[in-house]
Amino acid sequence: MKPEIKDLIDVSRFYGQNKGYVIAGGGNTSYKDESNLWIKASGTNLGNIDEDGFCVLDRQKLNDIPKQQFSEDSAAREEQVKNALLNARVNPDSGLRPSVETSLHNLFSYSFVVHTHMTLVNGLMCSQLAKEKTLEIFGEEVLYVPYSDPGYILFKIIADEIAKYNEKYSCDPKIVLIQNHGIFVAANSIDEINGIYAGIESKLKSTFDAFPEEKEIAVSDKMVEVLPAVRMLLSEEKLKVATAFNSSWVSGFIENKETFEKGLSRPFNPDQMVYCMAEYLFIENSETSENIISEAQSKIKEFKSRRGVMPKIIFIQNEGVIAAEDSAASVEYLKDIVNDFCQISKLSENFGGQHPMTPEQVAFIESWEVENYRKKVSLGGKPQGRLENRIIIVTGAAQGFGAGVAQVLHNDGANIIVADLNEEKGKEFAGELNAKGTKNKAFFVKANVSDGASVENLIIETVLKFGGLDVMISNAGILRAGSLDEMDQATFELMTKVNYTGYFLCSKYAQKVMKIQHKYKPEFYMDIIQINSKSGLKGSNKNFAYAGGKFGGIGLTQSFALELMPFNIKVNSICPGNFFDGPLWSDPENGLFVQYLKAGKVPGAKTIGDVKAFYEAQVPAGRGCTAEDVAKAIFYVIDQEYETGQAVPVTGGQNMLK
Repeated sequence: MKPEIKDLIDVSRFYGQNKGYVIAGGGNTSYKDESNLWIKASGTNLGNIDEDGFCVLDRQKLNDIPKQQFSEDSAAREEQVKNALLNARVNPDSGLRPSVETSLHNLFSYSFVVHTHMTLVNGLMCSQLAKEKTLEIFGEEVLYVPYSDPGYILFKIIADEIAKYNEKYSCDPKIVLIQNHGIFVAANSIDEINGIYAGIESKLKSTFDAFPEEKEIAVSDKMVEVLPAVRMLLSEEKLKVATAFNSSWVSGFIENKETFEKGLSRPFNPDQMVYCMAEYLFIENSETSENIISEAQSKIKEFKSRRGVMPKIIFIQNEGVIAAEDSAASVEYLKDIVNDFCQISKLSENFGGQHPMTPEQVAFIESWEVENYRKKVSLGGKPQGRLENRIIIVTGAAQGFGAGVAQVLHNDGANIIVADLNEEKGKEFAGELNAKGTKNKAFFVKANVSDGASVENLIIETVLKFGGLDVMISNAGILRAGSLDEMDQATFELMTKVNYTGYFLCSKYAQKVMKIQHKYKPEFYMDIIQINSKSGLKGSNKNFAYAGGKFGGIGLTQSFALELMPFNIKVNSICPGNFFDGPLWSDPENGLFVQYLKAGKVPGAKTIGDVKAFYEAQVPAGRGCTAEDVAKAIFYVIDQEYETGQAVPVTGGQNMLK
């Protein structure tokens, strides 16, 4: 790898990981030598880009593009320019598509170019006094360019402006500011790039008497009822993911309809439109959750009828924002972009007030294939599975059997809430799931299933993070073996609280959200699933506290199933055999192999190996149960719409139904 490409990767990741500069697939970076130009491929994420994320182009072919004749029709012209850029690639087989701004990067005589949509800069660029304030703050060394439709026309305008600048100053500008768009910084080293950006930030912040700081504002309890309903209203053929949030940037614009329309009525830049669309709903009647849902229902219907698509952003007076999209990754981008354009609107007040895009400019971006392609690539991720966009809680999922089940479900497209008391392990595991780079996400919530307030908070956190709840998997459990002589009351009651009461609490609070979802999408099926045990099907010697809780769990399953099936909530138990490889059995200090050996549960056993061999011999399949085995039963339970109240054995034949 050339040292300059290593520098390009470093500078790209630095700005790409900072939301104050780059959100979603926005911005691009490049390096050039005499022969070639390396530029971020369209839709590639700057935050984690590597050498393979840069499209390499022949500079001679790039220099020939401005000499070509293109159509007067804007759509035809942009298609021709796109093909000309594709033909300039050094390695067409890479499949990478060069940024539409590639020719613009090639204009600069400097080696490195870093283009961002820096929020602070756009506070100036999206203001009424953008031109005047740019000259006042930065002087003539900064090139200011009025807004033009992006693409070839913008390139030609900037090419002319750079030529004029060069005639005047005998060099190219190092800073180009584009109205309602962003900033280009060019230099011969990344150290100089960083210095220029730091200077811009310092000068802009110095113009404020007191620079406003972002603060997250908690949404009210109303949103926990509103969000699942709105998610269902927005989910037609495809299930949506949604979130609710508020911040100091948002709050000032949702005090009433007038403040909303003044500050957020039209988009400020192309990025905002590409991801959030150009129009948002505003809900005025926010006195109760029922009022919000009712108004949202009518306005969503009207929006869909008028525009042919569902809205993505819904502002609610004095409450916050709902963002909904086709994946959890997309929703995270929406949240960032909403906060960004609200911040831009707020910052622009320091420079004469808001200057949004015109209706004509909006219409061009809405129909521009280039931006739609960028969004498609940047949000593409890996193909989703049969659980796409399902929201699933797995309790006891930080490690062991629960983690194994959660991983299989996540691999098949589910958004997973990792619920556990072990915060360190839980966050680590959720991070491992998210590191796969898929469109679905995982999120850790600390939860004690034996405590009602903790379980209720778990449900609230799930709703606010992903928009609702589709599957509750009550997996958390503990096991302490012992005879009647050995078992004390405190241990018995602890096991009952976790294994029996915990299932009741998970069901109690999960079904509330599921009933809301059913009300607004009656055809949708949901699931409460208890991970029971073979010990719930047959008594277990010197293991009565565990078996009793599991027997009782099947009674709860059958009773809950009768109560909840009218709401399309299926309730079933999965009864696995022994999971020998997890810490429950194999922990060297307190695993069941150790416990059973000490309790004398296996006659004649002298070692842990003897205990394991004894239990393996009881299974016709000759092995212990795995997370994959149980996940297949979970898939069956979720997929079918007819069966409920069942205890499904996954025991390798050790327990057979009569």
